Amino acid sequence: MKKVIIIGCPGAGKSTFARKLSRLTGLPLYYLDMLWHKPDQTTITPEEFDSRLQKILAKDSWIIDGNYLRTLEMRLQKCDTVFFADLPVDVCLAGAKSRIGKKREDLPWVETTLDEEFKTWIMDFPDRQLPQIQRLLEKYREVTEQICFHSWHETDEYIRLLRGR
Repeated sequence: MKKVIIIGCPGAGKSTFARKLSRLTGLPLYYLDMLWHKPDQTTITPEEFDSRLQKILAKDSWIIDGNYLRTLEMRLQKCDTVFFADLPVDVCLAGAKSRIGKKREDLPWVETTLDEEFKTWIMDFPDRQLPQIQRLLEKYREVTEQICFHSWHETDEYIRLLRGR
């Protein structure tokens, strides 16, 4: 496990898991939200995002946290391990709500509300994003190790077992 991606619905606990995994493995951690978003809540261009992402992908080892479906296949082609947080929508909504008002290292500003557009994005995730993710995961099943979590307890248990090695 040297090149890892962590994907799943917003609020699923990807960033929390990524931080724990990075501390445990020593692999450098990159947040796609930090690549894409500027502190003023605007974004860079897709071309600049792709260029920055390619520089990370060219490194010897990494953990990349974030879904960003447009570039998922690019990351799947380079990674050896995929962690997929496939949690229920209500759990993801609760996760997104729980971080309101908290400073995070994976986002360059503090969220003050769970805006309706983002809430809808989470609620629509199973219908709009999940089928495409599943197709891509199936395509790369033979060349990547894929670990799927269905609860926060499963992510914690994985970290606990990894510590015990």
